[in-house]
Amino acid sequence: MAFDYKKEYKEFYMPNDTPSIVTVPKMNYIAVRGVGDPNEEGGEYKQAIGLLYAIAFTIKMSKKGSHQIEGYFDYVVPPLEGFWWQNGVEGIDYARKTDFNWISVIRLPDFATKEDFDWAIAEATVKKKEDFSKVEFFSYDEGLCVQCMHVGAYDDEPATVELMHKFAEEQGYVLDITENRLHHEIYLSDARKVVPEKLKTVIRHPIRKES
Repeated sequence: MAFDYKKEYKEFYMPNDTPSIVTVPKMNYIAVRGVGDPNEEGGEYKQAIGLLYAIAFTIKMSKKGSHQIEGYFDYVVPPLEGFWWQNGVEGIDYARKTDFNWISVIRLPDFATKEDFDWAIAEATVKKKEDFSKVEFFSYDEGLCVQCMHVGAYDDEPATVELMHKFAEEQGYVLDITENRLHHEIYLSDARKVVPEKLKTVIRHPIRKES
């Protein structure tokens, strides 16, 4: 049975649809940074997703090639995630999607090192004859957060975010979104196959104890 991060770490990937507090450890990711509307057909965001999955599956399928990764175990590629912000905006303004800055990511399995990542970039570049120079090895220590499972369209997220912030405040925390601590989403549904009202997205915001 392939190791599935979603099932093994439910506290990070399968929270309830009511807000909760969680401490997220440092994780390594495959990442691509960009700017603009994620819904734009053929746009930078959708190109980034293609790059991410190409590297993710190069690492997953390494077991069949000459590059044998130490400590490798079979696993399900973790879900697509994204860190989002807008310059000069507190929080997220969903009406201004062209102003989004984003880091689109897929978690690396724990055994994958920076050297394995570099190998995968080189391997994919040769095999797929594509430019993977935008793809980076990204470490992120998220720390203390409030999170919630949002069920519904992405544009309806503000209602869930409001519940999260109210819950955190009631527990004695304040929002701590900064240039280094960002609005975070984990996409558990494929938006190409699931109707908007049934989309499942983990929303996570950094918090700190109120001083």
